Amino acid sequence: MNTLAKQIESLNNELAQQVPVAVLEIFERSIAALKTQNIKNKMAQIGDKIIPFSLPNASNHLIHSKDILENGKMILAFYRGSWCPYCNLELRALQENLSKITNKNVTLLAVSPQSTDESMKIIEKHLLTFDVLTDKNNMLAKQLGISFELQEFALPTYQAMGINLEDFNKNKENTLPVPAVFVIDCDGSICYKYADADYRNRLDIDELLQSL
Repeated sequence: MNTLAKQIESLNNELAQQVPVAVLEIFERSIAALKTQNIKNKMAQIGDKIIPFSLPNASNHLIHSKDILENGKMILAFYRGSWCPYCNLELRALQENLSKITNKNVTLLAVSPQSTDESMKIIEKHLLTFDVLTDKNNMLAKQLGISFELQEFALPTYQAMGINLEDFNKNKENTLPVPAVFVIDCDGSICYKYADADYRNRLDIDELLQSL
């Protein structure tokens, strides 16, 4: 079992002990409902080309995909938000392996629907040294087929835990990306992808590195 998987296993055990059963049941129901949408098969596939994009980083500076791809491959790591402990574990794991990524002349970009202010907070909290981009209204996630609307029955539970998506994302939508990782080749085509409707499951970092 890799390091990230071990950390997730520990987090699962911790939440099972600390979070009320009724809340955990809502989370399970939400995941089950999302699985019925079959996002994994409907999303962009290996070989598909992404539409060039420009998204702001935490400093509100536009990052252009065309500029990145002129210098090498690009990793797009979509995460739900700074409020998601599983996303935080994945971002930290990517940071820990950043030198192995950059040594292969690959640029790592994290992407979420959160505001640039929230992006800065997560950078400072986890000492991230790669760009964290704001995908306003999940426009890029929608193009890649990985966005979904959080179910109405789950919203009160999220809000009761202090997760008000309207505040984090600065819009009236309750849409999120499925946690997904894409490796984009210099020609804009997808050469590796990982996605899972169950946000508790995350990619194998070693597998990602081998794909570069």
